[in-house]
Amino acid sequence: MENFFYSNEGAEPMHVHAEIGEMECKFWIIADEIEIKEDFSFNMGPASKREIKKIIYQHFDLIVEAWNNYFKK
Repeated sequence: MENFFYSNEGAEPMHVHAEIGEMECKFWIIADEIEIKEDFSFNMGPASKREIKKIIYQHFDLIVEAWNNYFKK
């Protein structure tokens, strides 16, 4: 599985993309509330979404820090 953000998306609110094989999704990161919200998913069932959410929450601080460092926020 890959979690990532695109370098040209700094004008958008904080978010992360994930891909597993043919599955893909995007979650908004609400840092102040330590919350995530699904933006979209493709070809992804509920169990896969739960796994992605779990991984995002496990690495929440790292994702926020990486976003802020990369986009200088």
